[in-house]
Amino acid sequence: MPRILVRTGWLVSMDPRVGDLRRADILVEDGRIAAIGQGLEATVDETIDGTGMIAMPGLINAHLHTWETGLRSIGSNWGHGDYFKYLHGDMATRYTPEDNYVANLIGALNQIDGGCTSLLDYCHNITSLEQAERSIDALEESGIRAVFALGAGKLPPEREALEPFERRINPRERVEAIRRQRLSSDDALVTMALGVAGPHWAELEPTRQNVALARSLGLRASSHATKRPHLAVVPDGYVRLIEEGVLGEDHCIVHGNYLGGEELKRIVDAGISVTATVQTELRGYAGEPLCRRVRNLGGLPSIGVDVEPRVSGEMFREMQAALLAAQNGAHRENEVRGLPPIQEIPIGSREALAWATIGGAKAMGIEDRTGSLTPGKRADIVLLRAEDLNLFPVWDPLVSIVEQAHAGNVDTVLIDGVVRKRGGHLTFPEAVLRQRKAGLAASAQRLMDEAGYVPRAA
Repeated sequence: MPRILVRTGWLVSMDPRVGDLRRADILVEDGRIAAIGQGLEATVDETIDGTGMIAMPGLINAHLHTWETGLRSIGSNWGHGDYFKYLHGDMATRYTPEDNYVANLIGALNQIDGGCTSLLDYCHNITSLEQAERSIDALEESGIRAVFALGAGKLPPEREALEPFERRINPRERVEAIRRQRLSSDDALVTMALGVAGPHWAELEPTRQNVALARSLGLRASSHATKRPHLAVVPDGYVRLIEEGVLGEDHCIVHGNYLGGEELKRIVDAGISVTATVQTELRGYAGEPLCRRVRNLGGLPSIGVDVEPRVSGEMFREMQAALLAAQNGAHRENEVRGLPPIQEIPIGSREALAWATIGGAKAMGIEDRTGSLTPGKRADIVLLRAEDLNLFPVWDPLVSIVEQAHAGNVDTVLIDGVVRKRGGHLTFPEAVLRQRKAGLAASAQRLMDEAGYVPRAA
């Protein structure tokens, strides 16, 4: 691999041992960060001039259903239940392996384009081994660092009646085939996890079996906690599974807005990671996104985009929404308690960037590799153009990243030491990208036509 020296104007490391530096350099060797410092001198194959830019760790999208990429924005004006009616209950059941491939490819490339270097792809529409393989093909082709979380699939109504979701076991043969062959290495750029229903959606015994399957193969597991207590299949299921030792540090819960205070404390104390998808949750959940509540309990939350049919796929926007929701939650709670107005900002920008970097890495089990600019970690680096009008002038680069930046400011992206975006343009072959974009549009149109779905006017 080429030896690269990255010159920067500002460096935000998210590692307290490195700190935030002015005019610092990053030396990349064999895909790793070899050194960080001011005035580094080394014989290199390439020097990247980022002296007018802010260097930061790549953002980490800790939860995305990437297979939905082609259906962007069709559900932004959907009402309660429409997502499950139109997408999960219909279009999701019509996907072919090639539909998954093109959606995952364009979705992953969009994440890279927007400064995201790591992605948890929660792929839960899989109904065949070939469909899973093509989904992985796309992640690998994109060059993103990814955890492929294989789910149990979305079945058409006639099969759903015979194999109800609340009792479904993840198909062992398919899971083992992917784990023992395609994704057998935990050191590769694309690794594996298992998506399981969890007690909000499934009975306890299937959940026990699914988590046991994951552990037997050395996989982390992740589940959705989305339901109000009276609607959950097993309302106290998470606490019961923690007490049984079924759930622990190798599990991640997504959403969780309606989890009770004591229940959430038990989850955090058990070392279970929590991922909030704030844009999605602000649209459709009455409960507050969990970032603030988790950090108040001493945990480190992570954030993700979730569903692009409803919200923006941009991680800068997700990070900004997460911070604003958490700050507002603190002010509202303070008001309810009858206390004087909070005089200092209750949650700062650095915490939000931590949720979008080291928090995501921890939730995905890759914190030893990425999440911060640290010598020894893999070189997942993003450069933002500080001269862009929405960022200039930069007084505090971290605040500029969190409060002002957007995907359009991303100039350069390195993933595992490989340049995936340079000068504001992806290095992915343009001709191939044009073909795949056309394929994605055709795929999405066919899926909507087959389902008889006509996008609603706003």
